[in-house]
Amino acid sequence: MSGILLHCWQQGWRGAVAAVLGAALGFAVFLIFYLCNGMGGGDVKLMAGCGSLLGPGAIFCAAWIAAVAGGLMAAAYAGVLAVRAQRGTGARSGAAEAIPYAPAIVAGVWLAELALG
Repeated sequence: MSGILLHCWQQGWRGAVAAVLGAALGFAVFLIFYLCNGMGGGDVKLMAGCGSLLGPGAIFCAAWIAAVAGGLMAAAYAGVLAVRAQRGTGARSGAAEAIPYAPAIVAGVWLAELALG
């Protein structure tokens, strides 16, 4: 909502429309993963909020960078789990593991803003 108000104040109704479109695109990009139980609803809402700030042009770039950052985080986490498993200090077997995706989203948004900003 703050992105919509900010762009409305700065650019008038055209800015508000661009912010709403960015929020809708940010929401839609991650909604697919939420519906497949791949991420939580908070991540979807965070991406929608970031989309309202970035606008429709930059949100896809931010989502792509977030996906790469999330993949790197997941690979690092898998490496830590592998080391723990070899040492015998790993997590319970069969337990579902999840990593927070918000840091990857924030990294993607920051880097997209720097690149396109």
